[in-house]
Amino acid sequence: MKIKVNGEEKLLDISIKKIRLSYALDLLGYKPNTIVVELNNTIINFEYWDDKNVEDGDKIEIVSIVGGG
Repeated sequence: MKIKVNGEEKLLDISIKKIRLSYALDLLGYKPNTIVVELNNTIINFEYWDDKNVEDGDKIEIVSIVGGG
């Protein structure tokens, strides 16, 4: 499956046509409590990551949250 992550094309080595957003993020190595995710130009709240599917050609934008003062 080919997707775009932050403008860069990524290939997920899976044989199914769609996967849950939460699983895709896990495959990409992201931790859920440190990021904000936009899927195809829509911000997806963490609570709905298991309800949203990622399919071939989708676009994901990920912003990391950094604490500090």
